Amino acid sequence: MNWLDKLERKLGRFAIPNLTVYLLAGYVIGFAVVLLMPELLGWLTLEPALIVRGQVWRVISWVLIPPTTQPISLLFLVLLYYSLGTALERTWGTFRYNVYIFSGLFFTVLAVFIFYAVYYFGFGMEISLSSVGLISTNYITMSIFLAFAAIYPEMEVYLYFILPIKMKWMALVYAAMALYYFVSRGAVTRVAIGASLLNFVIFFLSTRNLKRYSPKERARKARFRQQSAPHMQYSNGAKHRCAVCGRTELDDPCLEFRFCSKCNGNYEYCQDHLFTHEHVK
Repeated sequence: MNWLDKLERKLGRFAIPNLTVYLLAGYVIGFAVVLLMPELLGWLTLEPALIVRGQVWRVISWVLIPPTTQPISLLFLVLLYYSLGTALERTWGTFRYNVYIFSGLFFTVLAVFIFYAVYYFGFGMEISLSSVGLISTNYITMSIFLAFAAIYPEMEVYLYFILPIKMKWMALVYAAMALYYFVSRGAVTRVAIGASLLNFVIFFLSTRNLKRYSPKERARKARFRQQSAPHMQYSNGAKHRCAVCGRTELDDPCLEFRFCSKCNGNYEYCQDHLFTHEHVK
């Protein structure tokens, strides 16, 4: 079993559906800040020196910094990445898509802190990363594009709704741009590019044999959620409960639950009673 399958069985219920919408909504909020309160943007950047002094919101708030401050470019970006991100989530599933996005964000934060620690403890210097927009989600969105191009290389998109071009060629252009910025820009930019794209490398090396969800499989999963949802709401927010012992995932996060196909009705059992219960007829 793939490591993502194991994680999904234990943590899949915490996945955030339509994560792309929240990410792009953050860009719009960040653009509004740039437009209406530009002085506030300096309080959103990813600054390790200020985070360790108590400004912990910066660990998350940097996600609001938009990749572009041009209205037309932002509009095209939102439209493009909404379609790409939604398609990726449908192809991989909500949990795998969440892992992909959050790992990119986590690697970026981790790399910036390591970068700061090297300068602080190695050279006795406290550097500032306060160049607004330098550490943003620009390369996270690029990793979304590369992931989509890797899965659907022959798919055509209309660049600016006019010029048809295949995803694989656009991905090569994106990769060339990232390489150019990596070579020509400073160390902080290299950290941002390398860290945010590290999730692309790790994810695809570890899931290169991962089977995609077919349209039929996605429809079956959606139909199952719709049919089982009314029967899977228990006290304290639990979504699984054994019909024999009454335990839920809140009692033991390691418990696994399955429905019995031989029982007449929606009866769910834990791993200890799945094969030992009496079938309901």
